Amino acid sequence: MRKKLWSATVLLTACLVSCKEIAAPQQQVGYSVQTVAETDVTLTESYSASVRGCQDIEIYPQVSGTIWRVCVSEGEKVRREQPLFVIDRVPYEAALRTASANVRAAEAQVETARITFESKQELFRQNVVSEFDLSTARNALAVAEASLEQARAEETNARNSLSYTEVKSPADGVVGTIPYRVGALVGPTSAQPLTTVADNSEMYVYFSMSENRLQELVMRYGSLDRTIENMPAVRLRMNNGSLYAEEGYIESISGVLNPETGSGSLRAVFPNPNRILFSGGTGNVVIPQRLENAVAIPQEATYELQDKIFVYRVVDGRAVATRIEVSPIHDGVSYTVTRGLSAGDVIVTTGVGLLNDGDEITITDNGGGGV
Repeated sequence: MRKKLWSATVLLTACLVSCKEIAAPQQQVGYSVQTVAETDVTLTESYSASVRGCQDIEIYPQVSGTIWRVCVSEGEKVRREQPLFVIDRVPYEAALRTASANVRAAEAQVETARITFESKQELFRQNVVSEFDLSTARNALAVAEASLEQARAEETNARNSLSYTEVKSPADGVVGTIPYRVGALVGPTSAQPLTTVADNSEMYVYFSMSENRLQELVMRYGSLDRTIENMPAVRLRMNNGSLYAEEGYIESISGVLNPETGSGSLRAVFPNPNRILFSGGTGNVVIPQRLENAVAIPQEATYELQDKIFVYRVVDGRAVATRIEVSPIHDGVSYTVTRGLSAGDVIVTTGVGLLNDGDEITITDNGGGGV
C-alpha cells in the first residue's frame, strides 16, 4: 500500500512539472533592423559669434574747445567728409591771423636781407667792403629765409587747427551715441569719443573654432588659403533665433591660436543692405557641410564602449558587434559613418542594449534604407 502511494506521488509531480513547462514557453525578443544605404547628407556646425560693423570708428576731436554746434543726430546715416560737430572757431581764427601776419613780416625781413646782401656783393666787387661784411650779409639772408620757413609752417599748423574745428566723418556709416552737447568742453584727451561712426554696409562676424577642427580643415584642403577658398557659404542665426536672409562667406582665419582657449579666430562677412544687423550684436554662425554618397544611421542603433562606437550587424541571423567611425559633426539624431559600414549591410536599430555579440535575433521590422 505504501509503495503504491509513493508511485502516485511521483506521477503527480511529473505531471505538474510537465504542465508548467507547457504553460510557460520561452519568449523570444524581436528586433527592428535597417539596411544601410548611401545618401547625400548635409551636416551643420554652429558657433557662437559676435557682430561688428566693418568699420567702428571712434571720433575724437583733434583740437580742444567748446562744442559750438552738433550737426547730426544719433542713428543718422552719414557720408564721408560730412560735418558732425563744430568746435568754437574764434581762438583758432585769431591764431591763423597772427600766423599769417608773422609770415608777411618774415617775408619783409627776407627781402631786406636780400637787398643788403646784393648791395654788399656789389661793394665787395669794388673792394669797398671786406669779405667778412659780405659773409655777414649772406648769413643774415639765410637766417631771414629760415625764419620765413618757420613762420609758414606755423601758419600751416594754424590753418589745420582751424579746419579741425569742423569734425567730419572719416567714412560712410551710421552715427552712434552722442554723449556731448553744445557748450561741452572737449579735446583730444577726452574720456570718451564725441561719437562713433559705424560702417554697417557689410558686417564682420567673428567666431572661434577649435584647434583640432581647424587642423582637420587645413589638412583636407592642403593649406590655409585653400581652406578659405573652399569653405562653403555660411548663414547667421540671429540672437532672436531667426535665420538671417543673406548668406555670408569666410574671409579670414587667424594663423595664431589663443593659448588660453586653444582655438583660432575666424571672420565671416555678411552684406547688410537693409541695416538689419547691428554692430555689437551676437548670434551663431552656421556652416553647412554636404557629404555625397554618405552612410547615415540613427544614433539609437549605436552603443559606446571605451570611447569607441559600435553597431550590431546582422550576419546569418546573428548579431555581430562592429566598430564604426563617425563624423564629429551630427544633429543629435543621426551619425554619418566614415568607416566600418558599407551599403547593403543590415544593422539592428532598436534594443541594442539587450544584445550580446553572437546572439541569435528575430527580426520584427526591416526599416529598409535611409534614416
